[in-house]
Amino acid sequence: MDTAQTVITPHDLAAGVADSPLLEAAGAVDTPMLVVDLDVAVDAETVARAASRAFRCDRLLVGRRITPGPLPDTLLDLAAGLDTTIVGRSTVADRRLVGVVDPETSVADLHAAVTRNVHAAIVLGQVLRLSEDLPIPQAIDVESLAYSTLLGAPDFRRWLEQRGPRPLPPPSPQQPVLVRRDNARLRITLNRPERRNAYGTEVRDGLVEALRLAELDHTITAIVLDGSGPSFSAGGDLDEFGTTPDMATAHLIRTRAGAGRLVSRLGDRIEVQVHGSCVGAGIELPAFAGRIVAAPGTAFRLPEVLMGLIPGAGGTVSVPRRIGRWRTFWLCVTGAELDTDTALAWGLIDDIAIGR
Repeated sequence: MDTAQTVITPHDLAAGVADSPLLEAAGAVDTPMLVVDLDVAVDAETVARAASRAFRCDRLLVGRRITPGPLPDTLLDLAAGLDTTIVGRSTVADRRLVGVVDPETSVADLHAAVTRNVHAAIVLGQVLRLSEDLPIPQAIDVESLAYSTLLGAPDFRRWLEQRGPRPLPPPSPQQPVLVRRDNARLRITLNRPERRNAYGTEVRDGLVEALRLAELDHTITAIVLDGSGPSFSAGGDLDEFGTTPDMATAHLIRTRAGAGRLVSRLGDRIEVQVHGSCVGAGIELPAFAGRIVAAPGTAFRLPEVLMGLIPGAGGTVSVPRRIGRWRTFWLCVTGAELDTDTALAWGLIDDIAIGR
């Protein structure tokens, strides 16, 4: 696999330059990511042809614009067909764009991340495109089936080897999820602060049980979900990764025993109050809720691609519905940390609770 960046123009894209076979003879990926130069002059007809090709392309396509100022409307149409587009911070209101200080360096970093975890990055791009218009339950299934595929991929095996063997987490010394009712309101609190409320088996099962109670009892009209200790949730418990007996069982556990589908069904009744670190499932699940309120200084991160995986708690479904698949792709592949103000501006959260 060539590890050097390959830059093409919209004219090249329109002419089919990106359409050569993705796989080499031995199954290795040939040029997984192409950079599309959006600083060149291009007419509307060429953009339309390029956008049509982009939607059908097997490779990851990343737009790059160094020129300051807004992206022309015709190029925004092309950006819709790409996996993400990196621009300067002058105009970043559009969810198809990621604004950075130095677009060239950021694209190079993104390319390096794709090269390190090529299978996870390509599968992520495919899942985000496939699930964009699917109903939430079916989109969660697509994510989980792809996740199970990556459990057998070399990128994840490498991460497991680097992590080394780990003992399973000890049983919770207290009730892992607290449930309190106040008239028509149900408060659910993740309560494993000693593990930063990691979304492990005990926390997952306790959360699912509480949400099922709320779904069955229609006199509960409001649900508040929060977390004890310094962080809302550090995401999946890393000590449990790779311990499911087989990939099919893992898929069924994620989709039928997980909380994502329940949070989405109850979304109009749920407010999630987050603080500290919200990593992986710690933002994937809240993103299904109708309202997320974050304490100042809350940080958000989706690190799964860096482990050779993709989000597995519904994040390829919930997060794009808030911020778009383009920004979701960038967050996942880079593992970048999103601060509270940017999360609010992008729509990942709905409010900042000053003084919490």
